[in-house]
Amino acid sequence: MKLVIAEKPSVAMALASVLGARTRKDGYVEGNGYIVSWCVGHLVGLCDASEYDEKYKKWRYEDLPIVPECWRHKVLDGTKKQYGILKKLMRDSNVDEVICATDAGREGELIFRLVYEQTGCKKPMKRLWISSMEEQAIKDGFASLKDGSCYDSLYQSALCRAKADWLVGINASRLFSVLYNQNLKVGRVQTPTLAMIVDRNQKIKEFTKEKYYMAHIKFDDMDAVTEHFQKKEDADKVAADCLERMCEVEKDDVKEKTVRPPKLYDLTTLQREANRMFGYTAQQTLDAVQEMYEQKLVTYPRTDSQYLTDEMGESTETLIQMLLGEMPYAESLEYQPDVSKVLNSKKVSDHHAIIPTMEVAKADIGKLKERNRKILYLISARVLTATADPYIYESHKSQITCNYHTFYLTAKKTKQEGFKAIENKMKQFFGVKSEKEEPELDIWAGKHYGPCDSFVSEHFTQPPKQYTEDTLLSAMERAGNEELTEDTEKKGLGTPATRAAIIEKLIQSGFVKREKKNLVPTDDGNVLITVLPDEIKSPKMTAEWEMALNHIAQNTETADEFLNGITELMQELVARYQAISEEKKEQFQGKAKGEVIGKCPRCGADVREGKVNFYCSDRNCAFTLWKNDKFLASQGKKMDKAAAKKFLSKGKIHYKDLVSRKTGRQYEATVEMIDPGEGNVQFNLIFPQR
Repeated sequence: MKLVIAEKPSVAMALASVLGARTRKDGYVEGNGYIVSWCVGHLVGLCDASEYDEKYKKWRYEDLPIVPECWRHKVLDGTKKQYGILKKLMRDSNVDEVICATDAGREGELIFRLVYEQTGCKKPMKRLWISSMEEQAIKDGFASLKDGSCYDSLYQSALCRAKADWLVGINASRLFSVLYNQNLKVGRVQTPTLAMIVDRNQKIKEFTKEKYYMAHIKFDDMDAVTEHFQKKEDADKVAADCLERMCEVEKDDVKEKTVRPPKLYDLTTLQREANRMFGYTAQQTLDAVQEMYEQKLVTYPRTDSQYLTDEMGESTETLIQMLLGEMPYAESLEYQPDVSKVLNSKKVSDHHAIIPTMEVAKADIGKLKERNRKILYLISARVLTATADPYIYESHKSQITCNYHTFYLTAKKTKQEGFKAIENKMKQFFGVKSEKEEPELDIWAGKHYGPCDSFVSEHFTQPPKQYTEDTLLSAMERAGNEELTEDTEKKGLGTPATRAAIIEKLIQSGFVKREKKNLVPTDDGNVLITVLPDEIKSPKMTAEWEMALNHIAQNTETADEFLNGITELMQELVARYQAISEEKKEQFQGKAKGEVIGKCPRCGADVREGKVNFYCSDRNCAFTLWKNDKFLASQGKKMDKAAAKKFLSKGKIHYKDLVSRKTGRQYEATVEMIDPGEGNVQFNLIFPQR
């Protein structure tokens, strides 16, 4: 028997269907010589610091840095049942081979390998590596399984990522929390991302607007402007001199320009486009495309490639013909696709670009969720635009004279619409306004316009714009370096698979908030970045680490070299930051202290309100009440300030309107807070006696 382990139940069921495994059991499906089971995300993770030594339950400077000599793993709470099922199956004497069928990427590899290692499994291991959930793709994948050892370096890269996150998170968080006597959460990738948002916000705050004026002459679609004037009267004089006057195009610098079609989508460019066009968050787009991947409608989403492999030319031509018949915006569209533009095996690493599958022709697209449908239309349109002709136009930079005054005009004249025709049809279909472009004008040197209207416009210099998810994803991809070209080896923050989660975590942690489409730092976010050293918040350094992880996956750098570098940095930080000046501490605490709402039941210190929790002000005590407490949320309640005060003063709250998770009906009960003295607070329901 062959044991196949997928990342989640829905994928396992799809694989089982193709393999002919149809008999349902508890936690797996079997048949036709296969047992197909699944993880539910991560089943095994790194042990907490306190699980290495009891003394680490308290946060103390003298214990830092904490660097495990031998790393330990544990089965995570909430997943023990499924882990037990996999352990039993792996040890089943009937199973002679284990097939890793988790997501074909770094994190998917880690999810499986940690279970394989934790169970002590020694059976031969194969790897399924596919980019589509279509039946034929699954069959082809199982027909060309690779030995699991081919992906050992990918596993080492994933393991290093987890250990690096642990080392930075545990040590930096404890160090600066102890120094500032405040709960400060530091993340290897999260903190540099926050730093970029804070830095942009600070530049906006410091920006001083300056007013300026421009004089215009206008005739039909021709609208030419002067250079900037600081004084309105100077612009008024020019406008008055030119009113009802004729003007002449004195110079016309003409250049033919070609805009190449856009590349196919990788995950980041798809997330950016969906945010620009529809306002979707990166996580919403990832969730939608992941769902459609499991529905066999699109290929693997967590890719960083924008090309297809060379052998996909014929199938891509077939796909395009199908899309021309299925996509509503492609009706009566006439163009000759050139698929060679999207083929380049050298630029495909683990997975090719995201494209629709032929299953789209069989699907009832109208029944898809609106968000999924829109994103499917986007992905399909990109296949068409990427294989279309370039957009060719004449660029005109003209100098126009009117009554001895000089005006300037930029215009264009389209010579070939190319991919823009498809792009514009798609935007019209969605009701999305196209970006403002230069006017289309038939202009040449010596041409006369007039008599002209004239007027003066008032303007202000503009500050940098707040990050949106579109622009933040771009900045994360380039680690804040806007000068990188597309051919430069990217040293980004995070990976396409993790960037959405990083943004969401910043918001859930109370460091960033959404204001319409903008991402803006909170007071807590500003305070955190103010106190942290550059080594921790530098996008450049974190991007270097991410590149090193890629090198480990490619077997060009060792795991020991990477982790030794992280460990040395933590040692340097601890040695350098032994104390903080009282002035700086008072300045920080004045910004960061929350309102006192009660006394800690563990140590008697003040409990203060934070952005996302109510925390004990004594850093040696880990007592916390979370505002998004899952137990209370499951009962239709939340841990607001009033509830936290009652739990701290009385230890319990009587509710008459709790909501049952199973039935949705209201019921009466007392919620009692139980503090075990360490770790998380627990809650118990006490029902009234009848």
